[in-house]
Amino acid sequence: MIDSLKYAGMAGLVATILGSAAFAQSDVSQAAVGAIQMPALAMSGFMQAISEETADHPALSQFYAARDYRPLWTSGEDAPRRAAFFRALGQAQAQGLPAESYHARALQQAFFDLKSERQRGQLEVRMSEAFLRYAQDASRGVLTPSKVDPTIVRVVERPDNLTLLREFSQSDSPLAWLHGLAPQDPAYAKLLKAKLDLEHEIETGGWGPQVPSSVLRPGDTGHAVLALRDRLQRMGYLSRTATARYDAQIQKAVQQYQADQGLSADGIAGASTLEALNVAPEERLKSLLVALERLRWMNGMDLGKRRIWVNIADFSVKVIDDDKVTFQSVTVVGQNRPDRQTPEFSDSMDRMVINPAWHVPRSIVTKEYLPMMQRNPNAAAQIQVVDSRGQVIPRNAINFAQYTTKTFPFAMRQAPSRSNALGLVKFLFPNKYNIYLHDTPSKSLFSKEQRAFSHGCVRVGQPFELAYTLLAPQVTDPKSYFQRILDSGRETTVKITPPVPVHLVYFTAWPNAKGGIEYRKDVYGRDARIYAALHKAGVESAALTN
Repeated sequence: MIDSLKYAGMAGLVATILGSAAFAQSDVSQAAVGAIQMPALAMSGFMQAISEETADHPALSQFYAARDYRPLWTSGEDAPRRAAFFRALGQAQAQGLPAESYHARALQQAFFDLKSERQRGQLEVRMSEAFLRYAQDASRGVLTPSKVDPTIVRVVERPDNLTLLREFSQSDSPLAWLHGLAPQDPAYAKLLKAKLDLEHEIETGGWGPQVPSSVLRPGDTGHAVLALRDRLQRMGYLSRTATARYDAQIQKAVQQYQADQGLSADGIAGASTLEALNVAPEERLKSLLVALERLRWMNGMDLGKRRIWVNIADFSVKVIDDDKVTFQSVTVVGQNRPDRQTPEFSDSMDRMVINPAWHVPRSIVTKEYLPMMQRNPNAAAQIQVVDSRGQVIPRNAINFAQYTTKTFPFAMRQAPSRSNALGLVKFLFPNKYNIYLHDTPSKSLFSKEQRAFSHGCVRVGQPFELAYTLLAPQVTDPKSYFQRILDSGRETTVKITPPVPVHLVYFTAWPNAKGGIEYRKDVYGRDARIYAALHKAGVESAALTN
């Protein structure tokens, strides 16, 4: 499919797929889409077949009954609708969808094999079933996130099948309607273009040999430097040059590459830089396929004109106002352990707590502090033991040894202070996972490239600046307002008005402001599991199968 459309250029192909231009013709779209003249309805056979075939499919049954069993696909008047749908199916693989699961060719052939009205009724239902599979996949994704990985707790709100059928049947432009199923977020089109570009890159030889070294520095020469030079050129970071030395031009290219990959931009091709550089383009293509699926999971959501975007894989948090980044900070996220990974979901941030007390989660109380205090009752002196009424219980009044993780009757907390585990401010979007954003006294972790160290919550490198940004719409001088409450030393809750949507996401491939794609390490292995599930579901790319 890609080869037949290369004349249009990759940008034009993206526009074609997403609907800003007419679909290009293909062998998939040539059959069974013309003005097929069907014989007059013999309603008994046609209606009976539809009634039988939809008996176990309530949406289809209700849809056809409500329209008196008039066809949607199989009459001569339905030719434009058929044409639009088969053309959409012809582009399914290019969008990272499981094209074969829609059985386009079998459906096309079935039109030419019709011999009775009963067969036509059966084909009518098969077409509608394929349409619903495609519409759900294209609009909300192929997979159910939590079935792939239990830490992806994002709820995908799928459209109602009956609504899909009714809206499509009533559309004056079926092609435009089908185009509109895909996410309209500009990031989707950019990721799609990057996918097509990378497929072309792979088909024409990829990025060349890997760089065979553990570290390369400015001034170095040799075979490894030549491999570094050639790979940077193929990736588009370095213009044509015959240099055999790690010169200033190569150093600048390495720095740009490092910045794009979230690495320390020191211009030295060290272990982490070479590891990223040596990732095969085929693996990057898998990241793009997964990113397209992740955006489909979020399609239909109101992300918010003002929103908080926490990319777990990027170790970053951003505030985005009208699609412009107005605040950005590094973060620390959950450790790569099943019980500590930061989950993916969306919610609404409605308050911040300045000078927060830390109410220690039960899992940390029983797994960490209780064993510690059983060995030494005076351990972790900063932690208070409290009863069900919130009263502090003296350590010497408790026999820690008599309790187990299940029978320990007390809670624990840490009073507000600069050494508090939550730092001096936390940002809440109440959720059943007990995840929030917060300050931390452990600032040294923010200087590391890979920052998966927390118990699951997100630590913010610049928490005060985040607070000022969030308070700006509701107070005249957010910095002075915040500082006044901070100086009081009292735990104070401040409502965020209006609440701000917050999205905890995990994108290892994402477009940047310059039009390129930035890649990140799959720190939790989630992308690998998602790609495996997509592949099992039938998502393919010629660049990954050749």
